Order: sequence, then C-alpha cells, then structure tokens
Amino acid sequence: MGLLLHDHQTTVKSRATLTGIGVHSGKPVTVDFLPADADTGIVFHLSNGGESREFRALVAEVGATDLCTMLGDPAGEHIGTVEHLMATVFGLGIDNLVIEIDGSEVPILDGSAMAFVEAIDQAGIETLAMKRRYIRVAKPVRVEAGASWAEFRPYDGTRFEVEIDFESPAIGRQQFASDINPDIFRRDIARARTFGFMKDVERLWAAGYALGSSLENSLVIGDDNRVINVGGLRYPNEFARHKTLDAMGDLALAGARFIGCFRSYRGGHRMNASALRRLLSDRTAFEIVETRRRERGRVAEMIAVSGPVYAPWVI
Repeated sequence: MGLLLHDHQTTVKSRATLTGIGVHSGKPVTVDFLPADADTGIVFHLSNGGESREFRALVAEVGATDLCTMLGDPAGEHIGTVEHLMATVFGLGIDNLVIEIDGSEVPILDGSAMAFVEAIDQAGIETLAMKRRYIRVAKPVRVEAGASWAEFRPYDGTRFEVEIDFESPAIGRQQFASDINPDIFRRDIARARTFGFMKDVERLWAAGYALGSSLENSLVIGDDNRVINVGGLRYPNEFARHKTLDAMGDLALAGARFIGCFRSYRGGHRMNASALRRLLSDRTAFEIVETRRRERGRVAEMIAVSGPVYAPWVI
C-alpha cells in the first residue's frame, strides 16, 4: 500500500492581491502572490523605500517566535505573522510562490486563513513538470519544554494531532487530529481564528503588540471567561483547530512537504520551530523522496532522491 500524493510541484497561475492591517503593527499592508518556477520554493520580497529584500520561507530564517513566527531580524528588516499564509501554502499544496509585501507584517485579515485560500483559488493552481520531493520522517523525533512537547513520528501520510490545555473554561483541554489534504484544510482548519484574552490586551498594547487586534480579526475571551465575539465559535474546538493552523504554517518552513505525523501538547510557535529544527538537524531522522512513474490514480511508490536546492539542510 502506498501514498496518495501529488507527483509534481505546483505554483499559482496568475497574480492575486490582498490588503489588510498587521495584527501587531496596526499598519496597512498589501501582499501579492505571483507564479514562480519549479524549485523556487516560497520566497518573500519586502519592498522598502524602492528597494527589495528577499526572505526565504525556511526555518533557518526564523528570527522570533514570541507572539508570531517572524522571518528576519526582529530589530531590523523582517516579516512577521507569516504563519496563516504559510499554513495556506501547506494546506493547498503550493510548492513555489513569490510573495511581494510592502510592510513588515502579513495582514491578519479575519484572523483565519480563509482570505488567503480564496485569493489562491482565484489565482488558480498550476502543476509544473518538475517532480515534488517530500521529507519522509524515518524515526521519532521529540522536543520538550516543561509540560509542553512536540514530536514527529513516521506515518503513511501527512497528519497533525494537536492538543491544547488552558486554565480558562472557555477553552479547557481540547484537540484536533486529522490527515491533511486541500479539501480537509479548506473545510476543517482554514476558518479557525486566532484568539486571545481581554485581560492581556493592555499589557500587549503597552509593549507595542496587538495594535491592530479587534473583534473583527480575533476570538476574544472576556474577563468572565466567555467568548465575547458576536456569533461565537465557528467550530466547537476552534481553538485547537487554530493551533493546528499555526503548526501547519510553522512546519511549512521545512523547505519541502513532509510525510509523517506531527503531534504536540501545549505547543506554540517556538515549540513547532524547535521540533522542526531537531528533525532537520538529524539526517538519520528523515529522507528525501519522490514518487516513481505510475499510472494515473494509483497509489505512489516512493524512492529516495537528493534534496531540493532551496531546502535548509543544503544552504
């Protein structure tokens, strides 16, 4: 029995544009998605005063993971809050993309990934001639920090099992577990919104964060431990689904898609990045594979190949 996998790399067919504000900066920003050649990977172009700075969407480029995942130098040029966009890239199976952005933070939009999904669906997805290469997890890899942990395990597919545990009864202990494909991502994960607590807002504002946060782009839990957004939750376990969305975005920084199961308990951006770095630092923990030639609709047989030119372990 093999894997039902997409054989070839993809990109978008045409340009798509989104505008919004940064959830932390509160500043307006425009982001454009452009087609890219095979083996380009996901590349951000930050325009600043007529000049453009390139950031590759790789865990090696991650500069901070405090309240979001940031590429670049937190004290200098950077692009923050990349996780929801990168989750969309992962969830829809986009291998190559140039992302032009005119600000230091990806727009938060409604706090979920749906607007990114709609923009990429509008642009269309194009299949390229070059084979897609996968990172296949070969043995368990685990990181721990206090009561929190995250791990990769071998699995015949791509799967996430994310569990969270908050003292607030509005969240409590909940989980989301599923294999991942574009249909599941659109239906079960993409609409889950980022969340926070009203009691933390003033502290974040004083520190210069969450300046663009509102009930329009975040689930907010009030001092009475109730969700105060009109309309309530989009899913009964929306909080766990959003943590899965974040994990997908963080693991999209691997440089190639992975075959395996990612599991976490009380994780977050830092834990996700730490687990990914641990996996990629151990060449006995994974192998790079692609599908053999096969008849259409048949399950895939995988063969070991060399790594993508843009992958972090060959930089």
